[in-house]
Amino acid sequence: MNPLEVVNPVAATGLFSYAWLMIAIPLVVAGLLLIVGRAGDAWGHLLGAAAPMASFVIALLLFISMLGSGDGARAVSVGTYRWISAGSWTVSAGLLVDQLSILFALLVTGVGSLIFVYSIGYMREDPARRRFFAFLNLFVAAMMILVLADNYLVLFVGWEGVGLASYLLIGFWQERNSAALAAKKAFITNKVGDLGLLTAMFAMFALFGSVDFSTVNAQAPAMPSGWATALGLLLLLAACGKSAQVPLQVWLLDAMEGPTPVSALIHAATMVTAGVYLVVRSHAIFALSEPASLAVSIVGLASVFAGAWIGCAKDDIKKVLAGSTMSQIGYMMLAAGIGPAGAAFAIFHLLTHGAFKANLFLGAGAIMHGMDDDVDMRHYGALARAMPWVFATFACGYLAIIGFPFFAGYYSKDHIISAAFGKSPVFGWLALAGAGITAFYMTRLVMMTFFGPARHLPGVHPHRPGPVMVVPLVVLAAASVFSGLALNGWIQGWLAPAVGAEVEPSHLLELSWMGAVTLLVVGLGVALGVVLYRRPIAQQQPVSHNFFVNAGRNELYANALNEAVLMRPGQALCEGLDFADKELVDGAARSSAELAKAGGGVLRLAENGYVRSYGATMALGIVAVGLVMILGRLA
Repeated sequence: MNPLEVVNPVAATGLFSYAWLMIAIPLVVAGLLLIVGRAGDAWGHLLGAAAPMASFVIALLLFISMLGSGDGARAVSVGTYRWISAGSWTVSAGLLVDQLSILFALLVTGVGSLIFVYSIGYMREDPARRRFFAFLNLFVAAMMILVLADNYLVLFVGWEGVGLASYLLIGFWQERNSAALAAKKAFITNKVGDLGLLTAMFAMFALFGSVDFSTVNAQAPAMPSGWATALGLLLLLAACGKSAQVPLQVWLLDAMEGPTPVSALIHAATMVTAGVYLVVRSHAIFALSEPASLAVSIVGLASVFAGAWIGCAKDDIKKVLAGSTMSQIGYMMLAAGIGPAGAAFAIFHLLTHGAFKANLFLGAGAIMHGMDDDVDMRHYGALARAMPWVFATFACGYLAIIGFPFFAGYYSKDHIISAAFGKSPVFGWLALAGAGITAFYMTRLVMMTFFGPARHLPGVHPHRPGPVMVVPLVVLAAASVFSGLALNGWIQGWLAPAVGAEVEPSHLLELSWMGAVTLLVVGLGVALGVVLYRRPIAQQQPVSHNFFVNAGRNELYANALNEAVLMRPGQALCEGLDFADKELVDGAARSSAELAKAGGGVLRLAENGYVRSYGATMALGIVAVGLVMILGRLA
């Protein structure tokens, strides 16, 4: 299939006419939970958890219906109506249910439902649990708008909704100053990316007179190559903001200040996947610009190593997993930049990552729950015996993310590494090295957390989570094991019409030289992690004079760099503008007022109330007029 071939959606009929309910249900429930106030504290969490389940059932029914249809009937336009009309510009608010959006809908609502169930137990003692579930539903509704939109403007509504919901959830415990600052940091950083998407939409209106996906894809081949590159880079900027890719990754680790279920939802099913979705959905634009596609892959590779570097140095279990997310999303961006074939692999890895990363984050939450909210892995150890269910499910996620044979990541990530070698040997070897580093820092996390002697702080007694938290972990662990095998081969053909090219199904059951090399590199990473972290670990982080260690602990000095390059100069610029406004602009206004006042004071001297003064003035005036007339005659 030609990557620029346009698939025109068919009109919705039957069950597809109700696709809007996938958005409406969580959105209405969010509003209801906020409106009822404390009257809903006793049941709000139950209603909140039921909403994404209902949306998941609808998504599943639509998916089953699509399985029974041909490729030409799998892209369905739902419920369009005229939203904006200005001259020749018309924007409709509609939904697009196709091969790509339905997979995201299943991921968001399916993994989201498990996170919601887990949250019932995790947030049991929180007095604001009802409000928490309201914000979670708002998050899901916004993400569903984003992935189901049929044009960039409706997508932007969901895009901004996700940003708002993340702000509310990251700063949910706003009484903590660190949480409030983290929420603002995430919100403002994303605004930088949002500027890229807004500018891209302005350009689309100017170039195509529309922001509909079908119209943009159809008319894109006629635009100049320079515009294709500009649009691609603007969309990449937007993707970097939402998906925490270099250089807009600084918000991601601070976002761990939110409750752990929020971290799982952001990292596995919603916010950070939005950037990958945007790039893949815009495949027709990137297919026209090799520089823009190359930039996507380079940003992805940079993020692979930036996230892995941080993961190797942090002792906070959630921040190690956050660095891992940055790195894994980097693999997806790398694949998305390779072309239509890579785009299918990017979505493949995105889906498997959604399962095992939710598993890992919820497992980390269960560990924190049993360790009195301590996040420092130096205070863990021996938890495999204390929390056997958590260990068993976490181990499945660990084996999946490192690419252990026949676990989920073995299929999806190895496809990306193979595609990277097909693009460039440099890309391939770098992607392979990233897999080895992933194996190392994840082994480090497992060794510090579950093995060795107990290093618990005084008064901390690890306890096991309840069934309401364990059941979602078991389901996600099963997905971490089997999702890769279930999707491998099938997903490439399924996504072909949506990503613009047919991809030959391939199976990794046969051990190729590439697979052997990958397993060898992963094995070396695991072995190094075991050797270095089987020895005693101090409860306190030792001082290091190693640049690489300190850079990882300080998140590659990104915050200091932003402060030096952006914040301080920006602050100086604002102070300069403030001075110019007060002293020059306001000063000019004040000076004119003073001048008028002084002139009025001079003129006031002539108004003294004496008749003789007025008479003398009149006489002088008559003399002056007479002189003018006489001189005029003489001239």
